[in-house]
Amino acid sequence: MIDNKPTTEQENKPARNQPVHRIRVSGVQASIWENRGETGPWYNVTLSRSYKDANDEWKSADSFSVNDLLLVAKVADEAHSWIIQKQQERN
Repeated sequence: MIDNKPTTEQENKPARNQPVHRIRVSGVQASIWENRGETGPWYNVTLSRSYKDANDEWKSADSFSVNDLLLVAKVADEAHSWIIQKQQERN
């Protein structure tokens, strides 16, 4: 009989390929990703925009209209503040 139950090690691992934090303002989102190295963690940010297509289905894009740019600036600023806070907590 094969036991497919995850081991304790697998249970304690965080979900892979998931951001450590998300910031959303209206349809614009910043996803913060943690990377680990010998000197400790560092962070990258991806920006996206959610919208509904002609079939009323939710989609995501990484391009922004002029009307989105202030929202992009806002989520980028909040992402920056979140990362700086995490770095200060570590130090």
